[in-house]
Amino acid sequence: MSGQLLINEPLSRHTSWRVGGPADRYYEPAGRDDLVDFVRGLPQSEPILWIGLGSNLLVRDGGVRGTVIALHGALEELQRHGDAGIHAEAGVHCARMAKYATGEGLAGAGFFAGIPGTVGGALAMNAGAHGGETWNHVHEVEVLYRDGRSAWLPRSEFRYGYRHVEWPQGMVGFLAARFGFTPDTTGTAAQDMKQWLAKRKATQPVGKPSAGSTFRNPPGDHAARLIESCGLKGLRLGGAQVSELHANFIITDEGALAADVEALIAQVRGVVREKTGIELIPEVRVVGEVA
Repeated sequence: MSGQLLINEPLSRHTSWRVGGPADRYYEPAGRDDLVDFVRGLPQSEPILWIGLGSNLLVRDGGVRGTVIALHGALEELQRHGDAGIHAEAGVHCARMAKYATGEGLAGAGFFAGIPGTVGGALAMNAGAHGGETWNHVHEVEVLYRDGRSAWLPRSEFRYGYRHVEWPQGMVGFLAARFGFTPDTTGTAAQDMKQWLAKRKATQPVGKPSAGSTFRNPPGDHAARLIESCGLKGLRLGGAQVSELHANFIITDEGALAADVEALIAQVRGVVREKTGIELIPEVRVVGEVA
């Protein structure tokens, strides 16, 4: 094992909300082979949590039992694949892939620039932005099994929908994916991406600790509109606050607790349910134990 293994590592150091208790074990692999060897050596009963940039994730203050594996910084291979495809490992930042694909003269990848996470995380939840979704562009994925085996599986082996993916039995995580896009025949892909990023900067609390969109958009509506219509912009509980810039973002202050964020999520859901009859579904994944 040549990666870095830390014991009782605070996950507040590795999540975009900057909250969260310790992981029993926190592992940063040195590379692909190191990762495979490490997973193969874990007990079959050992829980594994994969993280990339720690976005779209709320770790409770009691921390995570088992092993957390952080891929960002390890699995970062990114290259052209075929005529209009991209091969990206799971630790690649989505924004980096968007810029690379656009620079290669491909259209349809720009929305990845609006996803604040890694390719592995985008695959796990079918992340999307600006009307695009990850799995609409997947051709095949490389997956890892508990015994260290890996295999390339076609998209047809997975069931997916809006912010939801069902994995085949036995796999424990994603190693890489091959995506298909289209040639940028109009020469506008780069400019379109720049416009999306400018809009994101103007309408979202970029630079503030958040996890991206907190709730999924209900069919035919937007979570942000519903939250704002209920007068919840700026609502604060402890160190967590509904952003005054974008109502579907919860931001945190220094010293915030995961319990503050979770309580605020529950309160927003309750008020929106009471006033509109609509049940907001969290987009963020909540893991770990209550302190």
